[in-house]
Amino acid sequence: MIIVPEREIAELMTREAAFEAVERVFAAMAAGEAYNFPVVREAIGHEDALYGFKGGFDQSALTLGVKAGGYWPHNLAKRGVINHQSTVVLFDADTGRVHAMVGGNLLTALRTAAASAVSIRYLAREDARVLGMIGAGHQAAFQLRAALEQRRFEKVIGWNLHPEMLPNLEKVAEEAGVPFEAVELGGMREADVIISITSSFEAILGADQVAPGTHVACMGTDTKGKQEVAPELLARAVVFTDEVAQAVSIGEAQHAVAMGLIGEGDVQQLGAVINGAHPGRQSAEEITLFDGTGVGLQDLAVASRVVELAQAQGRAVVVDF
Repeated sequence: MIIVPEREIAELMTREAAFEAVERVFAAMAAGEAYNFPVVREAIGHEDALYGFKGGFDQSALTLGVKAGGYWPHNLAKRGVINHQSTVVLFDADTGRVHAMVGGNLLTALRTAAASAVSIRYLAREDARVLGMIGAGHQAAFQLRAALEQRRFEKVIGWNLHPEMLPNLEKVAEEAGVPFEAVELGGMREADVIISITSSFEAILGADQVAPGTHVACMGTDTKGKQEVAPELLARAVVFTDEVAQAVSIGEAQHAVAMGLIGEGDVQQLGAVINGAHPGRQSAEEITLFDGTGVGLQDLAVASRVVELAQAQGRAVVVDF
């Protein structure tokens, strides 16, 4: 069994490699060559933790496995380790034997950022110049770095429930040579692209706070009850997602569907745009929205890629298992 420890991931996995892995697996999903297994997600009744499993099989790449982990909300304060904890286990699709175990914490952040970046690449207007960020937590910096590589952004604007955290975004923007400005939510109408990356259970961004022609990537809603934007925004937008069944059950689309504002058939796979089966954005005035729920196949794709990189660089630990 190959082991790639968490400590090795940062020097092995690049944003470019994560982007390519996620882009390819989205296309495979839309082509019917890859599918996700049902998600298991439970409150375990200890440390207020949520724990679960995401897995799947990509027949085109013969990638089979599962990510196990979740959210321990007291980790940072009590133990000095991040609240999100996960591990990916890959199996040999031909034999079922375990193939690799990979640290999943940084990979989760990288694949989530890659997913929104893929949506920006394929759905945002080519002339997008202002990037809006809602949320300034741990994953927001990853989101911002990946997004800035997709268009020639000239300005970043940001909002966070706790404004004292906004310097996290300002630092990333400045490193990229792009000015940053803190705004109220109404100021998001200036943005050509908006990324929301929060853990909210109430709508933050209203439909009237998004200008025509904007691309919105909703990346924080991955559990029943979570919500980042008003359902009316999805009714105004052309909605894309990683996996439709997951979007309408635990993603941002769950609320608009429950209210009857949109139906499951109104949600399209982003992979269909990548494959050329869907035209994607069809006008400069159209609002596009990506409901990024986070699927197991993303985790397996980036984990498989990091195993390849570790082997190529002689940094994989191999054990007899």
